[in-house]
Amino acid sequence: MKIFVLKDNKKQAWNEFVHANPQGTFFHLAEWKDVIELAFGCKTYYIYAEEDGVITGVLPLALVKRPIFGPALISTPLCVYGGALGQAQELEAAAAKKAQALGVQYLELRGQTKGHHDWPVSDRFYTFRRTLSKNNEENLKAIPRKQRAEVRKGIEINLQTSFSQDVDIFYKVYAESVRNLGTPVFSKNYIETLINVFGDACEITTIGHQGTALTSVLSFKYKDQILPYYGGGLPDARHFSAYPYMYWKVMERAAEEGFRIFDFGRSMEGSGAFSFKKNFGFEPQKLAYQYHLVKAQELPDMDPDSQRNKLLTDAWKLLPLPIANRLGPLLYPVIM
Repeated sequence: MKIFVLKDNKKQAWNEFVHANPQGTFFHLAEWKDVIELAFGCKTYYIYAEEDGVITGVLPLALVKRPIFGPALISTPLCVYGGALGQAQELEAAAAKKAQALGVQYLELRGQTKGHHDWPVSDRFYTFRRTLSKNNEENLKAIPRKQRAEVRKGIEINLQTSFSQDVDIFYKVYAESVRNLGTPVFSKNYIETLINVFGDACEITTIGHQGTALTSVLSFKYKDQILPYYGGGLPDARHFSAYPYMYWKVMERAAEEGFRIFDFGRSMEGSGAFSFKKNFGFEPQKLAYQYHLVKAQELPDMDPDSQRNKLLTDAWKLLPLPIANRLGPLLYPVIM
């Protein structure tokens, strides 16, 4: 068995391995290498194990240079899932060696389960996944009563729904939404790159009222799974119950198109998003983000309620939207 760095001529074989592996995810696909490089200029180290010319394991890695917190080698930045598929022990050892050579603060593997090495694990993150019925009445009934009433409110007031790849509308809504939450926004170019690279695997769902967009979400489609990934809304969205209605429309359309898994993505325990997903009828499933510390003495501070992070969040909320939208893309690599 030998370990190699991914070249263009091996991307198809890499993806075939990911598709065939039961633990393979949308975020393991080779196209993310292009997205990360094109949209953020990050150096990638997509490594794979090979025996007799056949890929037996893959591990996507990217170097994120964080001016404040120091560089990190991550599998995979921007993504909720990552880590090695197949030949995990050998690939993780190779990744640790690369992290040492690069002199990063730490190596981070965003796996769904703990790997083979006795490395520290952060268990603050959870994922939310559920099997969809082919019958949308059953899917609606699976939403707990309180949230189901919110969905029905959206139906009754005839909220408008569009499915498209309209980046301008999505970005306008999303950028204001994350500013209001105190988080820097990524560049519009990143969303355009996702759509250019992944094509029809990306879909934007926008909910509006009387011609005004209220909420918008970018979803990924992979195998039998739908993944509403980047979503946000304007302040009026809550008044119109546009958030629950939007995710219901994504769910409804997914079931009609034959998708069987609704993946609500990750959230941190104790966050508003965590509560929203639970209240939508999804059970949290703990993720095992594993770290190999190189220069760092402890795990990165991911707690939004820590004094430092709360000060940064509160300060960002005060920025005028044009300034936040200009600064956000410059700072986003610090948090991705």
